[in-house]
Amino acid sequence: MFTDLPRTANDILDWSWEHVKSYYTELAARPLDAATIASWLQDWTRIGDLMSELASRLYVATTRNTADTEAERRYHAYLTNLYPAIMAAEQNLRQKLLESGLEPAGLAIPLRTIRAEAALYCEDNLSLLAEEQRLCNEYNKVVGAQTIEWKDRELTIQQLQPVYQQADRPTRERAWRLVAQRQQADRAAINELWGKFMHLRRQIAANTGLPDYRAYMWQWLGRFDYNPENCFEFQQAIEDIVVPAAQRIYEKRRQWLGLDRLRPWDVDAQPPETQPLRPFADVIELETKAESMLQRVDPELGGYFAIMRRERLLDLDNRKNKGPGGYCTVFDAEQRPFIFMNAVGVADNVRTILHEAGHAFQVFEGIHLPYRQQREVPMEFSEVASMAMELLASPYLTTDEGGFYTAEEAARARINHMEHIILFWPYMAVVDAFQHWVYTNHSAATDPANCDAQWEKQWRRFMRGIDWSGLETEMSTGWQRKQHIHRYPFYYIEYGLAQLGAIQVWRNALRDQANAVSNYRKALALGGTVALPDLYDTAGARFAFDHQTIQTAVDLLEETIAELGG
Repeated sequence: MFTDLPRTANDILDWSWEHVKSYYTELAARPLDAATIASWLQDWTRIGDLMSELASRLYVATTRNTADTEAERRYHAYLTNLYPAIMAAEQNLRQKLLESGLEPAGLAIPLRTIRAEAALYCEDNLSLLAEEQRLCNEYNKVVGAQTIEWKDRELTIQQLQPVYQQADRPTRERAWRLVAQRQQADRAAINELWGKFMHLRRQIAANTGLPDYRAYMWQWLGRFDYNPENCFEFQQAIEDIVVPAAQRIYEKRRQWLGLDRLRPWDVDAQPPETQPLRPFADVIELETKAESMLQRVDPELGGYFAIMRRERLLDLDNRKNKGPGGYCTVFDAEQRPFIFMNAVGVADNVRTILHEAGHAFQVFEGIHLPYRQQREVPMEFSEVASMAMELLASPYLTTDEGGFYTAEEAARARINHMEHIILFWPYMAVVDAFQHWVYTNHSAATDPANCDAQWEKQWRRFMRGIDWSGLETEMSTGWQRKQHIHRYPFYYIEYGLAQLGAIQVWRNALRDQANAVSNYRKALALGGTVALPDLYDTAGARFAFDHQTIQTAVDLLEETIAELGG
């Protein structure tokens, strides 16, 4: 019966639990021993992959058009009618596997995750988790509908990004203030959603018997190899080492802009005689040149990207009612990744497509693993796959190499990228520190005014070098605009840790690009079959939080910036 399952979830978008139930019932009843475990896991993988892909496709449809009422209906119907039943059925199979005492080859690390998931399971949480996903969709709708009038055109917030790079300061400021005004108009709506999120998350944690939502998410995210104290260590290292480096970048910008103080609308401005980088005119050019660069990194990796283009697995352009941000998700049954982003013709978009391509390559490299549990990669390494690709592809940015820029423009793009890495770490620390406070001070954090105050406190600690005088409201409500805080709680330090790993992979590539790419691919091919530190080690890096590792990374970035003329 499992071999007759559809190959893709496109064929089952309206399936109900009655369509699915018999597969889970058969797996739950089938005898499980050393002789049957392999086929049992394969069949669990077939139905699990199809259900995972169904959830992904329904979610993707809501982000591609947040105003699509039919897509919203289907997704909500799935969350209400199918998702809780699937969660319960998956728990039954996890328990069956654990009670068997069997440990097939290659499943030791995945079993650690399965035990953690099984321990968190609570029937009372099924409806709460479904409601949480509905609230995430509501947040997307609020943000996706934000547009402003600019020169007689209705533009999305993302489409204003190129304006911030213009030389004319009053124009930059006017655009920035219009965007801020539009975002503030949704302040009450997002605050209302926040109260609902916090109520749900408190109850979800309480239902599992854990002391707070942070403890719940630590287990849910499978953070076996580090703890909250390591996060605080990382934050302190960023404050001591990276914040001064970021201040040096801001000061350099202030000086070459000839300003007495750097304001929020100045941070993306280019030097007076320099035109902003405009790497592509449309998404076809973005796709074509990205594929060319990726072919130079590794022909097989470039081939993966070509498959995605050919099979229409890319949605790259920005438009009204499109969800915010960018992501790479997986259509598990079809064994294909899907990339979503909001391209508007700026240099950041080039980094984004390379970043999401790294995630996609991890999907392709892990296809050979027989069981879906082996393909679940810790996000702290999944982001190494993406961030390392941004750096591994950087030698091929010039048009001579099939990329986007002249040699001078490529140097500028690389300088901007490395400065972006330095500037990102303090922001990451703000988001991480804020979330630690939120979920260990749940009652206080349910009041958005207290969140505003805490965000401002962390902002002033880490984000030094920009003058926000008179803009305190816009600064203190920044947590409202970081979608991870609302939709993916506690998912952000992964970016900071992975960036440190990616720089180590890049450092190896500066000595031997081919060997660094080879080790990178070996690590991707492991999926989730080894522990997080071992994934880093295979890729040629060390999983770390300490001052020395961060100092070495910042030194390399600053030295390279200087060599490139920055």
